[in-house]
Amino acid sequence: MFLITGASGFIGKGLQETLKQRGLPYRAVSRRTLPGYVPIGDVGTDTDWSEALRGVDTIVHLAAANQNVTEGKTADSAYRAVNVDGTARLAKQAAAAGVRRFIFLSSIKANGEMTEPGRPFTPASIPSPDSAYGRSKLEAEQRLAEIGKRTGLVTISIRPPLVYGQGGRGSFEALVGLVRKRLPLPLGSVENRRSMIYLENLTDIIVAAALHPTVTSTVLLPSDGDAVSTPQLLRMVASAAGTSAILLPFPVTLLETAARMLGKAELVQRLTQSLEVDSSQTCGSLGWTPPFTMREGLDRVLSPRLREKE
Repeated sequence: MFLITGASGFIGKGLQETLKQRGLPYRAVSRRTLPGYVPIGDVGTDTDWSEALRGVDTIVHLAAANQNVTEGKTADSAYRAVNVDGTARLAKQAAAAGVRRFIFLSSIKANGEMTEPGRPFTPASIPSPDSAYGRSKLEAEQRLAEIGKRTGLVTISIRPPLVYGQGGRGSFEALVGLVRKRLPLPLGSVENRRSMIYLENLTDIIVAAALHPTVTSTVLLPSDGDAVSTPQLLRMVASAAGTSAILLPFPVTLLETAARMLGKAELVQRLTQSLEVDSSQTCGSLGWTPPFTMREGLDRVLSPRLREKE
């Protein structure tokens, strides 16, 4: 029996669909009271998981304080209360209840915000998170590892890059909106490398980690495979959506300078800098291959023709 926390969210709904397709039993937990979900209230140091844990052998912990918390003096404590202390509370109760595996959805932000050319993040990379959110995810991983060593609970932390799929919201969806409006974008000169992961690839590796017969406590860095530049991504998005991208060559240094002056530095950095993941070690450790390439994932999300068939 799987227990899914944060089950009513974007990734949680996708994981439920994957488990249904494979006939795997699960219990969906949500902070709110919703039909078909077990209400648990706020996740923190006082959460009582005892009822939700009955009969569970694998936890997939998706519930988290997300990246909308304002960065600043209170950001670390706000993230820590849920992402660190709340996660540790659940893991301790899970171990006491006889749960076998604890799969924690971390984030590539536990590694950092960018990579240098030719130096993608791997499970062996030394983490250096730059944000309160990333720091909280890394600390949660470390707390889980400590609990696992003391109790025998197998803890698996998964650090995905940007996740895209049907029903998602965020920077990827904003980018798609710009492409669909056919707005000229001054990104034609960008030569970066960005990794992403399609939602169904992410839920597939979650299940693979849960069912693998010999997996031990570890950190996994999955992706769709090959990283792409921002111009390549925009062209792939446009092709999947049945349109074309209008990309204008523009010096990247001038673009970043203008962004800083307009208070949009962080947004532009995501489009101009690299964040590349080498998932080869992760794939090898589980004998896992992403079911979909990035192009196939984008087609499934954006192609009207494919959506009509589903």
